Formats: sequence, structure tokens, C-alpha cells
Amino acid sequence: MKIITKNSDYAVRALCKLANERDFISSRDLANKTAIPLPYLRRILSILAKENIVQTKEGIEGGIKLSKNSSQITLAEIIKLFQGGIQISECLFRKKLCPNRKNCVLRKKLMKLENILSKEFKKITISSLTQQRS
Repeated sequence: MKIITKNSDYAVRALCKLANERDFISSRDLANKTAIPLPYLRRILSILAKENIVQTKEGIEGGIKLSKNSSQITLAEIIKLFQGGIQISECLFRKKLCPNRKNCVLRKKLMKLENILSKEFKKITISSLTQQRS
């Protein structure tokens, strides 16, 4: 069970590093500072740029920087963007949705936990993560 996927993790790591940068930083420098493979990082940054979380600028003084304040970017937002939301269990049986899903008592408990996690992740911002590191 993965609550946070590699894409979400890498996006958060990149955003935390960008939160500490005042100017544009090249994707190569960002990859080196975060230990994220450059091709992988570029795919993540492309998604973040489409959602206006980061802005990009071409040229010698170009690169990437946050386009939103780091206190406005929540962990819930990033998770939703990269994995569609918090899901503890897929409720699959032989690669198909479980036929007992509607009446499953375990699923009802898991859904309550998912809601709690979602609410908590909405409270966590990139800013709060960077402040904890210092």
C-alpha cells in the first residue's frame, strides 16, 4: 500500500527546493539538488507548470520557479494532481472491482481513514515542510 507515490514524492521534494530559491533555477541544477533523475523531474515540472504551480522561462537566465506562494500549495493538491487522491485500498479482486465493495465493512472503515488523511494533507503546505527542515 502506497499512500504517496514516487511522482507525488518527487514533486514535493522539487517544490520544497524551489520554495527556497528566489530566482529561476535550471532543471538540471534542481535535479542535482534534489537527487531526482533529470528526465523524470522534467515530466513532473511539466505537469506542475500546466497547473500554474511553477513557471518556466527559457533562455540563459531561465529555468523554473514557483508561481504560487509556498504557503498556498498543499500536499493534498499535489497528491490529487499526481495520483488522483488518497486511496488506501483499491478494493480489487482478480484485477476487477470487488463485487462486495458496496457492503464491505472494511471498505467503510478505510474510507473514513482516507477522509481523515485528506483533511490532514490539506493542512500541510510546502511552506510548512520547508520550515520543518530548517
